[in-house]
Amino acid sequence: MTNLIIAPIVIPALTAAFIILGLRGHLKTQRTVSIAATTLLLAVSIGLLYQAASGVPVVYKLGDWPVPYGIVLVLDRLSATMLVLNAVLGLGVVLYASAGSDRKGRLFHPLFQFQLLGINGAFLTGDIFNLFVYFEVMLIASYGLMVHGGGSARLKAGFQYVAINLVASTLFLIAIGLIYGVTGTLNMADLAVKVPQVAAADPGILKAGALLLFLVFATKAALVPLHWWLPATYASTSAPAAAIFMIMTKVGAYAILRVYGLIFGADAGALAMAAAPYVLPAAVVTVVLGTIGVVGTRTLKGIAAFAVVASMGTLLIALGLFNATGVAAALYYLVHSTLAGAALFLIAGMVAEGRGGMEDRLRPAMAMRAERMIAGLYMLAALGMVGLPPLSGFIGKVMILEAVRTSPGWPWIWGVILITSLLLIYGFARAGSTLFWASAPAPAERTDPRPKIMRPAGAIGLLLAVLMGWTLAGGPAAAWMQETAAQALDRNGYVAAVLGQRPGEPPGGY
Repeated sequence: MTNLIIAPIVIPALTAAFIILGLRGHLKTQRTVSIAATTLLLAVSIGLLYQAASGVPVVYKLGDWPVPYGIVLVLDRLSATMLVLNAVLGLGVVLYASAGSDRKGRLFHPLFQFQLLGINGAFLTGDIFNLFVYFEVMLIASYGLMVHGGGSARLKAGFQYVAINLVASTLFLIAIGLIYGVTGTLNMADLAVKVPQVAAADPGILKAGALLLFLVFATKAALVPLHWWLPATYASTSAPAAAIFMIMTKVGAYAILRVYGLIFGADAGALAMAAAPYVLPAAVVTVVLGTIGVVGTRTLKGIAAFAVVASMGTLLIALGLFNATGVAAALYYLVHSTLAGAALFLIAGMVAEGRGGMEDRLRPAMAMRAERMIAGLYMLAALGMVGLPPLSGFIGKVMILEAVRTSPGWPWIWGVILITSLLLIYGFARAGSTLFWASAPAPAERTDPRPKIMRPAGAIGLLLAVLMGWTLAGGPAAAWMQETAAQALDRNGYVAAVLGQRPGEPPGGY
């Protein structure tokens, strides 16, 4: 079973190569292969989740090189949960795209598979340099998906997206160089051992590297003031691309938790909790600015994009506590916000297609085909993004509110979360009433191509069904996240699994 850990990387890599080399010009076959590969990826990810439930991290050494010299993949509850989430999201997106969105540009399916490859690699790697490598794979694929279908607005936003990520990649490499120069290693478990032992003259250099890494991860996670690229990027790209991008902001949050919970956590000596003073205040401001954007924007995709910023702020408020209760609440809400946000972007794509030249602008127009069905899907996705009962967003926000009660400024944080939730309700209600209630009647003679509508609606329904399942399983899911959070913050257990030693013990075997 250990060898199965590499499958989430190998499956999309081979699928993308096969499509490029053997199926160019055969879109229908590409769809079949891409859907089948993503379904297989989901099955494998669920198997790995079952394996991770043992509570002991599983290590895969590529080429059987000894740690910390070789490349290592590490499977634990956190990485396994993120793999399953990525596969579920990927299956919903590829089903939606295969209904016709993938016709608008070339190579959608190989780019999509490379995107899954980079994301899965980032979740599994046990090495900071390879985290950089998988970030780049993920970002290069996202560049292609970002401009898929063309258009001046999309190209403009794509240029901005490329520029900010090139800067972030440069900072990532500089940070890696600083950390390696001081510690002589980039293996996460080895760093967890060596960072507390850094000589008295070196903490300044190491802290500079740690904070540069935080800037990179905060950019990926759209944390204020590094969030400004996201609304224009997500609102300008295609609906399937924006939906799969929902997991990319979560990669940034995952990296913050992995690096600053494990390497620069409470046991890191002079570097202990290096990022903690910055996460919580910035997250509170992120919620506020994201909510203002939802209220002020005039397109449905724009609302969805700013809602992503607000949801990331809410998630990072809990994550920034860096304790088991806060991390558990953040992870539960992470799953919810990813599925709800992706569904909302796909609904925005259906709205833009159905309203002709008016697209998704918040102005009254002629009624869409199957408008009631689309309105129902919108209502469920909006309830999820706002965090209203009975969906899991409400459970997640309650968990976050309970977690922050240990923070000195918890009344202010409660006020921000509750007030912004009310404003989000207003923003989504305004958009829904304009798009669906204020529409003019459709001509009676217009035919109803229901099959063309049902296929993308079915993909959205899949994501919303998983979201409702996450709600119904709220108790077991919260318990799983409690165990996941405890393991993610367990420095000793991670080091023992990867290095075969406890922190402070002499190296064994290398």
